[in-house]
Amino acid sequence: MSVLKSKLAPHLRLRVPYESGKYGSRWSNKDLDPIPPAERTWGGIDYWAYWCSDMLAPPLAATVSSVMSLGFTARETIPIVFFGFAICSVVITLTGKMGATYHVPFPVVIRSMFGMYGSFPAICIRAFVALMWTAILTVQAGNFLQRCLEAIWPSFITFPNHLPENAGVTSAELLCIFLYWFCQTGLALMPISKLRILFWVKGVIVPPTFFALFLWGVIVTKGGGELVTGKAQITSTYMNTAYSALTGLNVIIGLFSSLAVNMPDFGRFSKNNLAGGHQFLALPIIGTLGALCPIFVTSAHSHIWGEFQWYMPAVIAKFDSRAAKFFVSASFMLATIGNQVAAGTYPFSNDITGMAPKYINIFRATLFISIFCIASTPWNIIKNAAGLLAFLSGYSCLMGPLAGTMVCDYYIIKKRKLNIDELYTSHGIYWYNGGWNWRAYVSFVIGFAPLLPGFAKSIEPTLNVGGAWKIYSFAWIFGFHLSMLSHYVICTYISPPTASIIEEAVYPPKAGDVSPAIIEGEDGETKTAFVANEKEASDIV
Repeated sequence: MSVLKSKLAPHLRLRVPYESGKYGSRWSNKDLDPIPPAERTWGGIDYWAYWCSDMLAPPLAATVSSVMSLGFTARETIPIVFFGFAICSVVITLTGKMGATYHVPFPVVIRSMFGMYGSFPAICIRAFVALMWTAILTVQAGNFLQRCLEAIWPSFITFPNHLPENAGVTSAELLCIFLYWFCQTGLALMPISKLRILFWVKGVIVPPTFFALFLWGVIVTKGGGELVTGKAQITSTYMNTAYSALTGLNVIIGLFSSLAVNMPDFGRFSKNNLAGGHQFLALPIIGTLGALCPIFVTSAHSHIWGEFQWYMPAVIAKFDSRAAKFFVSASFMLATIGNQVAAGTYPFSNDITGMAPKYINIFRATLFISIFCIASTPWNIIKNAAGLLAFLSGYSCLMGPLAGTMVCDYYIIKKRKLNIDELYTSHGIYWYNGGWNWRAYVSFVIGFAPLLPGFAKSIEPTLNVGGAWKIYSFAWIFGFHLSMLSHYVICTYISPPTASIIEEAVYPPKAGDVSPAIIEGEDGETKTAFVANEKEASDIV
């Protein structure tokens, strides 16, 4: 027996203890279980602070530049930005209420739609973009730190470079990337409840910085400059204003297409089930106002230095005032940290935890993504606006159908009624066929398949795919609605998932409920029954 224990000891040491969660099953740990009532503390103002943290960051500038690279001026870009964020906000609100109602994250909610094992590919699809954005932003934030150091010590500008040209990074840049990486990793490893403070700090410091840069751009250009007052000259592949506008809309939606499905990660902290229509308004208002800053700053850069420059570290490097260079860089570095945590490390860590709760929790997953930020050499990943456009559009090909399937299944098929206990149970009502819900995957593929030719052409423009590129220009909207319709038809008329459709929902405990009672199921796994009083708990046991 002692020999057997010694062989198992390394394996057991790698496991996340079951005792840390409410459910004694392979699908549970404390990071995935429903948020206790005492920790449901986020109100409306907290979510507005969260959106400030997520929106006002370098990805917004890069996305706006991708839209304007199609040939639009600010007069066409601003409406595209507003309506793109408004469309995305509808889906974000719908998925966020899933988490706010049952107080569980995306990797748990998705089990009810795709099955216990079927949730794994969906989680990987969602997690990939968080992984890439977090790595890319590490480079940009390192560049902001470099500007800060140059403002303090101007001699740092001439820091000797000992790396070859094909390295894709200089010695000074690499040093700053590593310095920033240590700060980023330390903050990312903090519990999300404590990171609310970071969101609040960013909400106080960063918006005034964006506004000050906007005013600077207006004053320097005396009202706007070429990007604002000029005429649109369509330069996209489509050479058509309507399809170019749809492409721009798709790019804007693509920026938050990942949050359109994993908003339950943050919605589960809500203390009022995300009540209030103001939640819908946060994304389009903050996003549209924030987009004015990079537009006017880039226009001002062209007015002063004769070329368009969207990369903010490059713009800041040309500031004459050392104080302005330092404070703007420090503010943008804070903005990047907030964005990385809100849209990168925390969602990724939540998602990956759902795949192997026995061995992975949020802390361990965060360590992995932090190491990836360096190991992937992200300075070699960063591309120009056209490359970013292809990446975001391609990603929305997957996220639109995924979001459409989720919304249809939860709101139309299951009518918002889930059994919280079964989401942590093998061979339960969400087991479907061998742990997979084929209906959800058929719906997803139907929404995604027509977009493949256009996606291929976006990567290789010389490909002849006929008229398929026209559908691809609004990939997210097309995929979302087609998957939603397909899922409705399959689940209503072809093969209704009767076992997973219940009459009464089973919710997690509310404030005042007793601790959950642990009972053993027929399959040998333990389950949790939430009860309202001590007598009911003793009756169950």
